[in-house]
Amino acid sequence: MTDFAAARAFMVQGQVRTNDVTDPLLTAAMLEVPRERFVPPANADIAYLDRDMPVGGADSGAVRYLLKPLLLAKLIQAAEIKPGDRVLDVGCATGYAAALLTQLGATVLALEEDPALARNATANLTGLGFTQVKVVTGPLRNGWADAAPYDAIIVEGRTENVPEELVRQLVLGGRLVCVEGHSAAAKGMTYRCINGEASGWPLFEAAAPLLPGFAAPAAFVF
Repeated sequence: MTDFAAARAFMVQGQVRTNDVTDPLLTAAMLEVPRERFVPPANADIAYLDRDMPVGGADSGAVRYLLKPLLLAKLIQAAEIKPGDRVLDVGCATGYAAALLTQLGATVLALEEDPALARNATANLTGLGFTQVKVVTGPLRNGWADAAPYDAIIVEGRTENVPEELVRQLVLGGRLVCVEGHSAAAKGMTYRCINGEASGWPLFEAAAPLLPGFAAPAAFVF
């Protein structure tokens, strides 16, 4: 039987802390939240490997993943989450990142467009006592303007262009973090909304699965 507490400790010590994730509150949250509860039961034993974990997505027709632990940790750290922040978690899948964000003291709205994944996220979060997270269902690309503005937005996957609609849902000085670019040349990015425009800068090289609705429009070829 897998010792999940030991696996979590190894993940934090071997993957996260050794790769410039130094926020003690974030590493404490990753030691506390049981990632194995957010993956299909057949994959529970490998929940802490440094890999993107498939978790479903049949309802939307696209395979969906939990981001690898190190990448997720670097994105959350870059978002500079503070207690009381209002955070939009875009592409929450089964709810793992939403649980981490809640452990950091954020008020989390978790957005998922696949109905089965949204139900799964609600069940996982409720079952672990994260009853304050609100899971909503809708197109990921549109964000959730009804509850905007947000102090921070986490995009759990790759986008091929600037997520301007999401950036516009930030408060002044808010932060959006994502992986942006095509698969061979993507980077972790942070964006802020300045004078109604998205201003961003690269953080690190990264690879992540493309989220539904975030592909770049097909270019016209003469």
